[in-house]
Amino acid sequence: MDLYRLFITTLRLEALLIYRHYSQVLNPLLFYAMTISLFPLGLSPQPQLLHAVAPGVLWIVALLSILLSLHPLFEGDFADGTLEQLLLSPQPLSIIILAKLLAHWLLSVFPLILLALLFAPLLHLPLAAMGTLFASLLLGTPVLLLIGAIGKALTLGIRNSSLLVMLLVLPFYIPVLILGAGSVALAGTGLAVTGELAWLGAMLVLALPLAPLAIAAALRVGIN
Repeated sequence: MDLYRLFITTLRLEALLIYRHYSQVLNPLLFYAMTISLFPLGLSPQPQLLHAVAPGVLWIVALLSILLSLHPLFEGDFADGTLEQLLLSPQPLSIIILAKLLAHWLLSVFPLILLALLFAPLLHLPLAAMGTLFASLLLGTPVLLLIGAIGKALTLGIRNSSLLVMLLVLPFYIPVLILGAGSVALAGTGLAVTGELAWLGAMLVLALPLAPLAIAAALRVGIN
């Protein structure tokens, strides 16, 4: 099987599996919607204050929601022995992992971006910053998912490993969070955001080929 067919077949299969267990996808989405909705009630309804904190809130809650969505990654394959078969397969594991993560991003993470655009007016984010919010999340969330998947692979097989995954990946999330929230804040004041978005794009270009290789190596270590 050539690499393209392997990628597409894995992508379709993983998308079908996620669709059949869509309740696991709904939890991070509900967490995002509920948390954003509670901020104006718990913080202050004043537009000036909400406008000031909106970029950070939208990005931080998105980051935490992605961490919540990491739990099903590799767990089902590990539990039923599929992962061991994939490790023994002659097919490149990194291509399979990339397809699995793309399916996860499309069905679990991309809806978070749409929710962010939907709930941003609730925090009085300026209309001028909406495009930057979308672009920054579009570039930054795949990086967060790829980094988180490395942490999940390293802790595979460890019971109640969610806290450990958070401790492993949060230091690497900080630059993405600073650039993402910073770009939205700058856009809200009318300043240029090209530099911040360029850095996010560079991180994504670097993470796309390297993270699947690191995840494959981590899975081999975890299984052994």
